[in-house]
Amino acid sequence: MPVAGEQKRLLVSTATYNERDNLGPLVQGILEVVPSAHVLIIDDNSPDGTGQLADELAAANPQVRVIHRAGKLGLGTAILTAMRYAMEQQYDLYVNMDADFSHDPKYLPALLAGMDRHDVMIGSRYVPGGGTENWPLQRKAMSFSVNLMVRFLMRLPAHDCSGAYRCYRVAKLHQAHLEKIQSRGYSFQQEVLYRCRKAGCRIGETPIIFADRRAGSSKVNPREAMRSIGMLLWLGVPAFFGVD
Repeated sequence: MPVAGEQKRLLVSTATYNERDNLGPLVQGILEVVPSAHVLIIDDNSPDGTGQLADELAAANPQVRVIHRAGKLGLGTAILTAMRYAMEQQYDLYVNMDADFSHDPKYLPALLAGMDRHDVMIGSRYVPGGGTENWPLQRKAMSFSVNLMVRFLMRLPAHDCSGAYRCYRVAKLHQAHLEKIQSRGYSFQQEVLYRCRKAGCRIGETPIIFADRRAGSSKVNPREAMRSIGMLLWLGVPAFFGVD
């Protein structure tokens, strides 16, 4: 039975840096759940051979596409690259997900089903039924505080404003003034959601369980996290007073 949204042209992208052990099973999982999807892998010159594996997957399956970048340029720029690709190639829906299985493909049908009524659907850790697995208290506290801050400053109508597992209506991305986005790190998720809200997007959420990665090492960088909080304050205070 086809899942909701499968009749539309769907692009699912993931940004990779040293994700060789996760990439093959992830692509397989996506295509098992949504067989008609196209999968875009954006690799930042991973030294572990992830980019080579991505090319092999693309050679074996025409639904898989690859963009190679010269180095580690940041998650925000990778998602922007995928968004622009989705707009240029005239997809209807665009999904971003992490490459480390913290975003399980099994939630894709719920994300896509929500697009019948929304323009952005968030895989949310902070609505009933959602949650996290094996997170330390410090990480939970920081995530809760940042979400509270941006919901207040940017008037974002969502509980999980920092989660990256999202589906976007590509026609609305054309209206979201992505060229104004300043964030390149973790703050990208909140800023792009703010741009979507200003473009009139209807924002919805569906519960997910965010799990720790299956293989490899985490890319979470405390220095980058603090830099992103500074960026959110830089963006959020003017937004609170209606200055863009």
